[in-house]
Amino acid sequence: MSQARTPTLLEREPLTAALLAQWHAIDSLLDDLPPDRWEAPTPLPGWAVQDVVAHLVGTESMLEGIDPPVDADAVPDSPHVHNPIGAFNERWILGLRDRTAAELLAAYRDITARRAGALAAMTQDDFDAPAMTPVGPDSYGRFMRTRLFDCWFHEHDLRDALALPGDEGGARAEYALAELLTGLGYAVGKKGGAPHGSSVTFALTGPMARTDDRPREIHVAVDGRAAVVAALPAPATVTLTLDSRLFTRLCGGRLRPADRIDEIAISGDRDLGRRIAANLAFTI
Repeated sequence: MSQARTPTLLEREPLTAALLAQWHAIDSLLDDLPPDRWEAPTPLPGWAVQDVVAHLVGTESMLEGIDPPVDADAVPDSPHVHNPIGAFNERWILGLRDRTAAELLAAYRDITARRAGALAAMTQDDFDAPAMTPVGPDSYGRFMRTRLFDCWFHEHDLRDALALPGDEGGARAEYALAELLTGLGYAVGKKGGAPHGSSVTFALTGPMARTDDRPREIHVAVDGRAAVVAALPAPATVTLTLDSRLFTRLCGGRLRPADRIDEIAISGDRDLGRRIAANLAFTI
């Protein structure tokens, strides 16, 4: 019999504050953006800037109990839709595609304000309560961390599309990274094929480096299955040193690894390192 997973318990106030700050960051990015720039393609296949915003509106609307504006059978098959979650997202994107930039921004502001009110009314017990999340049964707080993760990633999808780089460090990034790391073992072990007994260290430079500007080290050990661990008992089988901006985009499938492999310093087992770098994409 499998053992029940221990729920992820997260402090409500700092997480809520970070999520509201994330919504504000996206709002500020979109404010006064010329209407034609809403049509700019993003790193996500099939989605322009306006589609990313429609997706954000849709997900937060779903959490407020609002149904998508179009039925599932009204959404055509698209090559970039690979699963039921993707198909659900398209119901909002298609349904909001005729909105003007001003109307879509107003809808984003309205729903995030409503969600902020709902979160403000919640207690710590509400955050600790069981919930069905995009990653399976966990706490409501974990669900909100996945929302911050999603919004943080999409902020930078928008910034990359618009050539408007922004801050990728700080509290919002730390929550996003914590959520990202829950899937890193799968990327290393299952997709990257790291063998039993091996270990991998990711040394991140850039905005997610340590506060003393030394690389942040993230360790994965393969013992039956691969998992992120606090430390390794011996030097890693392979170490990949790269900028955190590149790391997050590779994990999110936003870039072709072959196009950026020269930006990753690999020491140790180079073949394993290159295989892992080529297979980091694991987010939905």
